[in-house]
This record gives sequence, C-alpha cells and structure tokens, in this order.
Amino acid sequence: MNESRYGERGRLWTRRQMLSKASTGFGMVALSALLADPAYAGPANVSVGATPSGGPKPTHFRPRARNVIFLFMDGGVSQVDTFDPKPRLNRENGQPFKMKVEATQFDAVGNTLASHWGFERYGESGIPVSDLFPYVGRHADDLCVIRSIRTSFPEHAQACYFVHTGNAIAGWPTMGAWASYGLGTEAADLPGFIVLNGGAIPLGGLANYSNGFLPAIHQGSHLYITKPGEVMRNISPLEAKTGLQRRKLDLISEGDRDFLTALGSDGEMVESAVKNYELAFAMQRSVPEVSELSRESQATRQLYGLDSDNEYTARYGRQCLLARRLVERGVRFVEVTCVSGLRDESPWDQHHDLKAGHQRNALAVDQPIAALLTDLKARGLLEETLVLWACEFGRTPFAQGTDGRDHNPHGFTVWMAGGGIQGGMIHGATDEYGYHAVEDVVTVHDLHATILHVLGLDHERMTYRYAGRDFRLTDVHGRVVKEIIA
Repeated sequence: MNESRYGERGRLWTRRQMLSKASTGFGMVALSALLADPAYAGPANVSVGATPSGGPKPTHFRPRARNVIFLFMDGGVSQVDTFDPKPRLNRENGQPFKMKVEATQFDAVGNTLASHWGFERYGESGIPVSDLFPYVGRHADDLCVIRSIRTSFPEHAQACYFVHTGNAIAGWPTMGAWASYGLGTEAADLPGFIVLNGGAIPLGGLANYSNGFLPAIHQGSHLYITKPGEVMRNISPLEAKTGLQRRKLDLISEGDRDFLTALGSDGEMVESAVKNYELAFAMQRSVPEVSELSRESQATRQLYGLDSDNEYTARYGRQCLLARRLVERGVRFVEVTCVSGLRDESPWDQHHDLKAGHQRNALAVDQPIAALLTDLKARGLLEETLVLWACEFGRTPFAQGTDGRDHNPHGFTVWMAGGGIQGGMIHGATDEYGYHAVEDVVTVHDLHATILHVLGLDHERMTYRYAGRDFRLTDVHGRVVKEIIA
C-alpha cells in the first residue's frame, strides 16, 4: 500500500484526514467554506446554559410560559376594523382627513373611511371586538389587546423581517430560532421551532424563519398543511427494509464522530449538522403521528371547523389543531401562517375592496383561533402557552382610493393570551382616528423583550457571539412591558 497514506505512528489515515493534511490544502478549503456558513457559527457566549441543543435548558428566572404559538396575520390587519374602534371615523366618514397625512406606500390618499363593521363588548372586561371576529370576541377575558404597537417600516418584506427578527434585512435569527436556542426543546423527536405552512409565506420568503447565525438546529422546520396527507417532504424513508436506514445512519454517524474528534474543539462548529441528521431520522416516526388528526374526536373537529363548508376555515383549522398537538408534545415555538388562495400574497393587504377582503380572511381564521384558545384552556395548556396574534403593520384610517386602506406603521394592534399575560385588558391607545400610537407605545423590540421575559429569558442577557460581537433578538433596544404581565 502506498506509504503516503500513512500518518503519524504508522496509523492509516482516513480519506478525510488525508484531504485535510494534503499539501495543497484543498480539503481544508472545503471545510472552511462549510464553516463560513452562518448555520455553523462558533459557540455561544450565553449564560442561559451550555447543555447541548435539543434538550431543555435552564432559564434566567422562573418562566411563565413554556411554549409560544404565533398566529401571523400576513399583510397587515386594519386595527380600526377589528380591535380599536374609532367613533370619529363614523362621524367624519367621506370628509377630508383632518390630521397631517404621513408618507404612504402608494400615495393615493382618499377621505376619512369609517369601519364597515360594528363592534360589540364581550365578557366581563367589556373589550370591544369587531363583528369580523365573533368567535374570538367570546375570549375577550383571556386577551391582552395592545393597541399601541409601532414599527419602523411601511413595506411588507422589511416589516415582516422586523416583526420576526428585530431587524429589517434578511439573514438574522427569527423569534422562533431564538426561543429554540434559549430554551432547547422538550420534544426529543421534534424540532424546537416549527412553521405550519399553509401556503402563504410572507413577503421576504423563508428568511422570516431563518436561524441566521445561530446553529442550524434552530432553523424553522416546515410542515405543509395545504391539504390532508403528507405534511413534510421526504418524511417517508426510501429504504424498504426495516433497520436498513438506521444502519446507514449509524455508519454516517460513526464517520462524523471520528471527524469531529479529529477536529477537536472546532468540532462544535459542525455538531448542529450531525444533530439535524439524527433529528430528521426521528421525525420520520414522530411527524406522521403528530399530524394524524383522524384520532381527534368529532367534537374537536367541529370546534376547529375541520369539516367546514369553507375550505379556508377547514385548512386553517387543521393548522391551529396541529399547533395544539405540537405544543402538547413540547415544541417550543410554533408559527401558523395564513392559507393560500385567499390572495396571491399578503392576504390581509387590502388596498382596495377592504370589506370583501377582510371579511373573507376573518371568516377563515376566526373560528379556528377561538377553537385553539378554547382547546388550550380546556387542557390546562393556555397557562403555559403564549398565543400571539400579530401582523407586520396596521392600516390607515383614511381610504386609499375609495374602498381600501394603505399601510400604517405608526399605530396598530396585536393581542396576546395565556402564558403569563394578563387577560381581559387593553394596553395603550392610538389617537382619535386610530392613526398614531399615543399612549403607552410598544415597539417591536418591546414586544420581543416581553415574549422572552414570559419564557424566563432576559433579553439583555441572552446573547450569541458572532463575527466578534454579542448579538441578541432585541439588538440594543427593547423593554419588558411589565404592565401586561399577570
């Protein structure tokens, strides 16, 4: 045998060792390219805990919530038509708008536009909710309605990135990735961060669910809920014989472990890739089981609207039910997207025909969201699950053209329920037109800081060292909105 393949002390080199030690260094060039990928960034400088990814990690203080379900209303819901009624709009409907008009996205400013829907006060709290959401309104005493959200970006992609990552450009870790990183997962055979993809991915694309520079194990894993059946691509093994795939994986794993040993301390940089292989194997068993909804009772199916005549209600209902099943199994962060077919993109983005568009969207999500809250509460899960309903910005109180509303980043509404958040309350306020947040303003960074807080994580202490700097979800901003914590 060629002696050039023998290393120190006469031991036979593996192919990888030979490549790494070759005088040309081409093997290390390939490795350096791999390690340059942000998914394999260096170890964290974090005080949350040094336990491996995949298992639960200690928190900074006692958490109020263990899981998050993020119901993202892609496109921008009109706050004055849903959870922030403004009687002045009705009085001045059709008149020229009497406040200074900020720059708008499409510069087609019309007159003051009243809401097409009435409002009813629900529950002991008396929170007013639009006729668009009669099912959700029945849960008013569980809701914390924040009417004073403000964002910095009026364009969809930037605003979507911002509400997901705290940054307006692609490449940064999303909320779900940070939650997975900070908490680990209680589900050994499921990812810590799952996206229930109903077919309507927000503008900006999959970067809204990126791990960014965090280890790859924290990337959002997509389950596709466009129709019943297989929900994840390649989830079924190709090998016909039982155990063959496991033996293949064991062989690959043995080689990878030897490689990591040879790398020494640098092995941490590729450890997340190895964990992803193992997790993918485990998910071939767990994903079909968790996504099998036929075992749910008929009462549960009716609650979520799974057999609804409205196909969009049925599809969104499957997503909400699956979200409950996932947090029940220990998944830390579940994001539920809008369903495809309501609009080509950004379903809530009604620049014209506001009445028909918002009515269609609300009909799709109202019953399933209320069912999710009911189901979580009945199972004792709402106390430990934070449900967040939010969009990237709101809409103007004046018309765009005659029958639409333009983007409004200056003041809009989100709500939260469960997970240590005080229910039956309204926090903050916009002006008389619902245009600008004017009281107890909450920024996106404040929202992120508060979400991390109820998960037991100090947003200022949970950092990750990348490119020579410690980064965090809230950057150098953010305060915990303690007034809304139960």
